[in-house]
Amino acid sequence: MKSLNILPADTYTVINKTILDDNDHKILTMLYQPIIGYQAVSLYESLKDDLDKQGIISEEYTHHHLMSTMQLSLTEIVIAREKLEGIGLLKTYVKEENTNNYVYLLYSPLTQEEIFNHPILNIVLYNNVGKQEYDKLINYFKVPRINLRGFNDITKSFDEVFSSIEKISMDTITDITKKQSNNIEISKGIDFNELIASIPQSELNDKTFTDETKSLINSLCFTYNIKTYDMVNLVRDSLNEKGLIDKNSLRKSCRNYYQFEHDGSLPTLIYKKQPEYLKKPDGDNSKWAKMVYTFENITPYELLRAKYKGAEPTDRDKRLIESLLIDQKLSAGVVNVIIAYTLKTNNEKLTKSYVETIAGQLKRLNVETVEEAMKVTEKEHKKMKKSVKKTTTYQTKTKVKEELPKWFETTPEKNEATEEESNEMEDILKELV
Repeated sequence: MKSLNILPADTYTVINKTILDDNDHKILTMLYQPIIGYQAVSLYESLKDDLDKQGIISEEYTHHHLMSTMQLSLTEIVIAREKLEGIGLLKTYVKEENTNNYVYLLYSPLTQEEIFNHPILNIVLYNNVGKQEYDKLINYFKVPRINLRGFNDITKSFDEVFSSIEKISMDTITDITKKQSNNIEISKGIDFNELIASIPQSELNDKTFTDETKSLINSLCFTYNIKTYDMVNLVRDSLNEKGLIDKNSLRKSCRNYYQFEHDGSLPTLIYKKQPEYLKKPDGDNSKWAKMVYTFENITPYELLRAKYKGAEPTDRDKRLIESLLIDQKLSAGVVNVIIAYTLKTNNEKLTKSYVETIAGQLKRLNVETVEEAMKVTEKEHKKMKKSVKKTTTYQTKTKVKEELPKWFETTPEKNEATEEESNEMEDILKELV
């Protein structure tokens, strides 16, 4: 669902769906923060602080209140909110009126045991903090082992301590506050019909694919970017003699499969498109707008693969793109602009130093949208052309002009494309998708 254009005057109310304690705070700062960042954790804490003294519901606030207390822009708050939603800590509802009203439902973080055994969070946590820090976290949350050899268990049972009472009929109470965490949802899963049909029925039984098992398979496919046809053999290898999936075996098989395909490295979350809130509004039919739309609606991996004419990009190029998304924290659409600009102006080569120079400038300028990235690279290219004009020959100048990315020949203010421009744009789109 496309995000609404949120305004500082829009109101919100916080409702606590759980019980929060001191251990939750440790889990948030030590285990969630390396995954979602400090701003998202800070937003969670700020929403919690908005609750009344009973910790159940807040009064109605405006989003300007959040901007003031957190000293963040509304865009930064929306980014943090969506991270909380994606990781299962927050659910958001909205009533659209002249002034939109939001309701934020807070959920507990998962326990440390659940995080360290989660098919997605555990991998991302390890990848983000590194082995040394990960081992420290494991040791911090480990239960100390106490040697009870030589000790006798003398704990008394309930009936040894309390006498029986006459049974009284009582109604079950269901609306008492309890600790609740929210499941992490993956909207696009694999095709289970295809998966099940590809496995001989003699190897399966009615309990092979429970809801819990399907959820695990979806999570593993997302984490390790495994396609349905590749998952077939991984599932078959994890089946036991009863036709049930050994979950630990499946996890290990998926991890080994990914590491084999990626020279032993662990996965990162790079197969993503530009977030909806950073996209350009519809309605502009110019060539420029069509190029913006293309970069907003294709993943960096897909763009890179298209440039390879459908072949698998090299590991070196993929790692370089990963670093822009993960280390530089650039948005997917901005990375697409960098890829297209670099290949067009650098003889179809993704030179690391060249790419990182462009990425560094866009990061320092806090560029997040495709259109901003295109305008900055256009401006830089014009400066380069001007410099080249003073020091190079006519032939070199001509070459620079020929290497100019096609979007530089467009004008952002132009709202309607001619038929010729539209045809040219269609050709561009065919090259990219």
